[in-house]
Amino acid sequence: MEVGLAMLDSIFHEDCLDTMARMPDGFVDLTVTSPPYDNLRDYDGYLWDFDGIAAELYRVTKPGGVLVWVVGDKIIKGNRTLTSFKQAIAFQALGFRVHDVMIYKKKNTPFMRSNAYTNCYEFMFVLAKGAPSTFNPIQEATVRSGLEKLVSNKKADGMNNKVMGNLKKFKNRTNIWEYAVGLGGSTRDKVAFQHPAIFPEQLANDHILSWSNPGDVVYDPFMGSGTTAKMALLNDRHFIGSEMSAKYCAVAEERLNGLLLEGKK
Repeated sequence: MEVGLAMLDSIFHEDCLDTMARMPDGFVDLTVTSPPYDNLRDYDGYLWDFDGIAAELYRVTKPGGVLVWVVGDKIIKGNRTLTSFKQAIAFQALGFRVHDVMIYKKKNTPFMRSNAYTNCYEFMFVLAKGAPSTFNPIQEATVRSGLEKLVSNKKADGMNNKVMGNLKKFKNRTNIWEYAVGLGGSTRDKVAFQHPAIFPEQLANDHILSWSNPGDVVYDPFMGSGTTAKMALLNDRHFIGSEMSAKYCAVAEERLNGLLLEGKK
């Protein structure tokens, strides 16, 4: 465990398999990541071993820990690869529960298809090692609240039996999360856009708040521009990141150093 503790709050310029090899079993509370799926972007020619990484992610995740896997699918001649679901099924076969299949909806996506509706989402697979030990639901205001007659127990005659009930002022958010993308949406850190495919800071923030607590360890095996690390730091969690590209490691370090200079504002 001491070896693992020495890794906290660090970004490692290396294959994530090398990083995880130094972690003890059950070390990570939460992983939030988006892998380079279906070769949709050129990440300086780096390749990755899904099967090996998936197995190691299961090993290093604590019982009750969560892995958030943000992915989409490539469309080849009008045919979706379904890589996202193939990966989810592979994680399930390893022992992860598919706790939720969430949607990351992009408010301002520019990508249009000539013979299909505009694709504006990616999947966020919430994979749990057993039952999640932490769930801090993000809530939103309900349209109505207070005492109201509510439909209850519709019977075979089709009649609604209305009873008085108390509508709550707040409810848990749905599992479709919508975020703006681009400068000012994903982040205001201009340096982050040296990476070709960043996800919104608020997306990482919301998962970190939902599935972890202060002091927990948050990991990103495909650190990229450092979004997961930045939001972990802002929320008083420990972070660990792995990144094969020296260029992106430098971007992530610049973002984190800027945050530390500002006193984590």
